[in-house]
Amino acid sequence: MKTSIRYIIVIITLASLSAIAYGFINLEEEPSVAHKFIGFGTLGLFLIAMPLFLLTYSRGKKMKDYMLTEENIRKMRSSRDKNSDNQ
Repeated sequence: MKTSIRYIIVIITLASLSAIAYGFINLEEEPSVAHKFIGFGTLGLFLIAMPLFLLTYSRGKKMKDYMLTEENIRKMRSSRDKNSDNQ
């Protein structure tokens, strides 16, 4: 299941990047069509591929571990004090 979603994300990303590249290549010949390809490629990257990537790779992780809370600040300070001996 996870590998099929990875392939879908890769295909969407490559298709979006290809559309953007095609748009830039044909920008001088047909500007209106080229701008549409660039726009759809950008939308594909940021509205389809990025959310799929984030949902796939952040599943099962605790968001509290990545937030800046008082507890995490204390942990970072204590680990920094331990590592400062080597410097």
